[in-house]
Amino acid sequence: MIPKEVLKKVKQIEIRTTGIVNSVLSGAYSSSFKGQGMEFAEVREYVPGDEIRSIDWNVTARHGTPFIKKFVEEREQTVILVVDASSSGEFGSQSEMKGEVMATISALLAFSATSNNDRVGLLIFTSQVEMFIPPKKGRKHVLRVIRELLYFKPKERGTNLALALEYLNKILTRRAVVFVVSDFATGDFEKPIKLLQRKHEGVAITVWDPRERDIPDVGFIELEDAETGEIILVDTSDEDFRKTFKKEAQKESSQLKRMFRKLQIDFVEIVIQPKYDDTIHPLLEFFRKRAAKLR
Repeated sequence: MIPKEVLKKVKQIEIRTTGIVNSVLSGAYSSSFKGQGMEFAEVREYVPGDEIRSIDWNVTARHGTPFIKKFVEEREQTVILVVDASSSGEFGSQSEMKGEVMATISALLAFSATSNNDRVGLLIFTSQVEMFIPPKKGRKHVLRVIRELLYFKPKERGTNLALALEYLNKILTRRAVVFVVSDFATGDFEKPIKLLQRKHEGVAITVWDPRERDIPDVGFIELEDAETGEIILVDTSDEDFRKTFKKEAQKESSQLKRMFRKLQIDFVEIVIQPKYDDTIHPLLEFFRKRAAKLR
């Protein structure tokens, strides 16, 4: 039995995301990802000006008059959401925790996909693959995906993105658009994501809180690693500490971006803001720019 508060949250997310999808994102999403090629639609009688190479000779022979094959672009996509459910998502200095923002972004992507009649699947991971929901179409299926994102209780606390991508590489037989939603605070995953990009189209969406990159001067505080439980006492009034902390965070971010550029994987950086519209603005801009580039 799903708790009422979870169902209420699902409804809130549906209302919030549906408005954005209908008013802003749907067209940009549709234009951003091309279909799998051309598929046969029907045959019709040849008319002057038609491409000779399109003639269906079997049908022509049966009818004694030229017929051509008509093709349409296969628009339908398979979209897989790979979502980080590790304990680092329980951090937040703004109005929402990282995990909540990841769920909302995933919902936004799922509703965008289903509005274009695409199939949507979900892989939830921590230090292991926690759950995989095979891709299907329809609003009912998408609502199930969102419920799982909100209601699912992971068994592990850590993060192993490489393991999740290796699992996906084994089970995905059809080309897919794979959105990886995470803070990417994990071990090396370059090899499996490189393999994924060869067969599919990857989009990395990193979500982080401002306080993870820039600690304010608030004196002595205890910092806890949400995944390991380790606690350390730090003096945030120490300017050298704050500078070193910020420098290391920027270094990790730069290394991540360089890797995605090298592998030609699209990368969206989400910084959680006090206002939701400001938080998701980079994602909307990504789709707008990508759609414009492909026109």
